[in-house]
Amino acid sequence: MQGEQFIAEVKNLAELDTNDEAQEATQATLETLRERLAGNEPSDLAAQLPPEIAPYVEGDGGRESFSVEEFYERVARKEGVGQEEAVRHARAVATVVQTAVTGGALEDVRSQLSQDYEELFGQPGSSA
Repeated sequence: MQGEQFIAEVKNLAELDTNDEAQEATQATLETLRERLAGNEPSDLAAQLPPEIAPYVEGDGGRESFSVEEFYERVARKEGVGQEEAVRHARAVATVVQTAVTGGALEDVRSQLSQDYEELFGQPGSSA
């Protein structure tokens, strides 16, 4: 998947008006995901994303443990939008991530997330 296609799909799924808004939603969501994941997992995920998107999640994980509600709150703050919009945007980004990476990489991400993240990344073992 190319970066332009990734952003176009986020824009469509999140019902955003511009590519810039989709880019901001993608950046806020993936930076927050990096904060939540541990070890090399963010870099492993980044390796499968388009080069334009990868830097948002690349690097060592923050290893912070926080709920999916806190995840959405952090996305909302970074993006400068309300909670409801942040939820819609983060879910759109997560959906596109699931189509852009292999199942194994997705399982590795899911394995580090608590059960409340199922609404964001779906159930373990489910295909995107």
